[in-house]
Amino acid sequence: MEAEAVVKDWWLYQGAGEGAERRARLETASPPPWRDFTGSPDPGYAPPGCEGSAWERTRRRGEGYVPDEQEKDVVNTALHLRRPLLITGKPGVGKSTLAYSIASDLGLGPVLHWPITSRTVLRDGLYLYDAIGRLQEAGLEQLRRPTGPVGPVGPAAPATVTAGAAEPAAEPGTEPAHAPAISRYLRLGPLGTALLPQDRPRVLLVDEIDKSDIDLPGDLLTVFEDGGFVVPELARLAKEDPTVAIGTDDDPDASVHISQGLVQCRYFPVVVLTSNGERDFPPAFLRRCVRLHLEPPGPEKLARIVRRRLGVDVEEGGEYQELVQDFIDRSGDGDLATDQLLNAIQLRLAGAWSAPADRDRFLKTVMQHLTGPTA
Repeated sequence: MEAEAVVKDWWLYQGAGEGAERRARLETASPPPWRDFTGSPDPGYAPPGCEGSAWERTRRRGEGYVPDEQEKDVVNTALHLRRPLLITGKPGVGKSTLAYSIASDLGLGPVLHWPITSRTVLRDGLYLYDAIGRLQEAGLEQLRRPTGPVGPVGPAAPATVTAGAAEPAAEPGTEPAHAPAISRYLRLGPLGTALLPQDRPRVLLVDEIDKSDIDLPGDLLTVFEDGGFVVPELARLAKEDPTVAIGTDDDPDASVHISQGLVQCRYFPVVVLTSNGERDFPPAFLRRCVRLHLEPPGPEKLARIVRRRLGVDVEEGGEYQELVQDFIDRSGDGDLATDQLLNAIQLRLAGAWSAPADRDRFLKTVMQHLTGPTA
């Protein structure tokens, strides 16, 4: 029989009371003095709330997560300190799903997702600027103005513009002739959107940061400490156009006003960084994070996960108990993901692979090892 769940007074995530009540406590809580930020929200911008297809995806995924007491303690520590949460563990233990659980439990809106690869750089998360597209449209605009100034054409024309170049063929600090509005070619990335000044935090999932270039964790330090960043392309135009409305990662057509090129948060976002342990991180980065290591779930937690996700009480079905035990036994020869057990039970619920003679092939098919000699 499952023990009574522990609920602590100081918990915000998975604490006592309705989600709206706990979210209000989160929003009104005094931050540590060193994590108090001063951004002013744009009154004309409304971030996505708890409705729509994006929220439904977050809610469905988050509600299936089953945290234990230690996980709740660490998550709430990160919430109170307003620090990033670095989650480590083997693939398939639920690291990414925990971010969705936080957003779902506290009603913080859809999760902003930033998947990391070896080619990812900091600017990819902060903002995107299509300098080449803007240059091309500026050239087309010139062709539509035959009586205006004509720039070089043919072989003498500029051949390329590197991504991130400030403004094509222009004097420093000025706009090129007939250039289209820069706002059409700029939008915030997932990290930049999460850092917008708001009265409640957004949840940002930085997925598999251990796959990043060696410099990315260090590059994130300043952003995490300052709670903001500058968009150089807008800062250079601040005298001529001090406030520019650009899109967000949620909606490229949204209009959030950026003044002087500065994005400064008001409430530090709930940043969840996941790592499969493929590399070590520098001490300076680790000291700015609250760390949580997730171990593979044991029999009791697996039973709770199956009950939560599939509505199946493992203790009342001998066949399902056997599948849980098969999952645990096979985990000894190589890593398995929890959703592989859920797949096996779902197939049995549907009547698939029901012949006793097929059992070995069934297990090898749905519980293939992720690591180890048989992977």
